[in-house]
Amino acid sequence: MREDGRLLAIRRADNGTWELPGGILELDETPEAGVAREVLEETGIHVEVDELTGVYKNLTRGIVALVFRCKPSGGTERTSSESTAVSWLTPDEVSERMSEAFAVRLLDALDGNGPHVRSHDGKRLIPAG
Repeated sequence: MREDGRLLAIRRADNGTWELPGGILELDETPEAGVAREVLEETGIHVEVDELTGVYKNLTRGIVALVFRCKPSGGTERTSSESTAVSWLTPDEVSERMSEAFAVRLLDALDGNGPHVRSHDGKRLIPAG
């Protein structure tokens, strides 16, 4: 998240959807190091990892994602083999461009009340319970 409140997002090369940068951790990698590596690989932006803001489970695919709030610390936006666009979006743009299951991850990082724990089906949130 930039000081002006804009959030870093990518348009994925494989399916064209807007999401936050991320990926799978290497075996010997801490979550924080993995976040920094994935963001740099996908966007060209160096980040300082701040705090865990949410845990999100895709109940359809069995994938658990950890989301960390980060601050940019250098670099220049660029696309990669995994991204066709890199952009700093406003919270409203996040809501417009992303499915609920992905928009909520960025919006949760803004509220300061985390870490949030949520489940979804890949597109929509599923109520707790």
